[in-house]
Amino acid sequence: MKRMHAAVIRGVLGAGVLCAVLVAAPSVFAGTIIAEWANVKPPAAPELKPVKIDPKTTAFLVLDLVKQICNPSKSPRCVDSIPAVQKFLTLARANNVPVVFSLIPGTKVGDIMDGLVPMAADPVVQGGPEKFIGTDLEKILKDKGITSVIVVGTSAFGAVLYTASGATLRGFKAIVPVEGMSGDNLYDEQVGAYTLARAPVVSLGVTLTSFDKISF
Repeated sequence: MKRMHAAVIRGVLGAGVLCAVLVAAPSVFAGTIIAEWANVKPPAAPELKPVKIDPKTTAFLVLDLVKQICNPSKSPRCVDSIPAVQKFLTLARANNVPVVFSLIPGTKVGDIMDGLVPMAADPVVQGGPEKFIGTDLEKILKDKGITSVIVVGTSAFGAVLYTASGATLRGFKAIVPVEGMSGDNLYDEQVGAYTLARAPVVSLGVTLTSFDKISF
């Protein structure tokens, strides 16, 4: 009889604990990022660092700057980034830096933004946001003896983020000038920059910089 009473007491206590957990559950989920979205304060901006590159071991990756997604109606910030990318492209070519272009599926070389037309010797790959997946990009770079890549293009939290991250995970160093990484809005660019600067492992191989801080 005593054992029966003890079992009943344990059952009652267990049910009480379960009820307490269920009652408390809403307060646990009240702190999710969705619930607190409006309370998020942006962290301090990452430091932009100077970097000196070796043209023999560095390639310039120009990603997805095609008219279908880089236009005034869809992404005016992308359009605004083109003069800076074009200026650095000219500088890169003058210093014999290899250049590689990428396209999104369904586009062709002729869709690349005016002023950024590939030369005959420039490789062009086509794929999703991570340009190492399903393309010969890694082989192209390694065949040229490349160990570092300068990554620009759109979107900041798409092709730039994933390809720069993919580069570091494959043993390359990634240099990302922020004027060259564009998004549909400021927040897209902030997400890309913050992730590259803070992501575990990836951030160790990424240098956030600006075009004027890159020297040869």
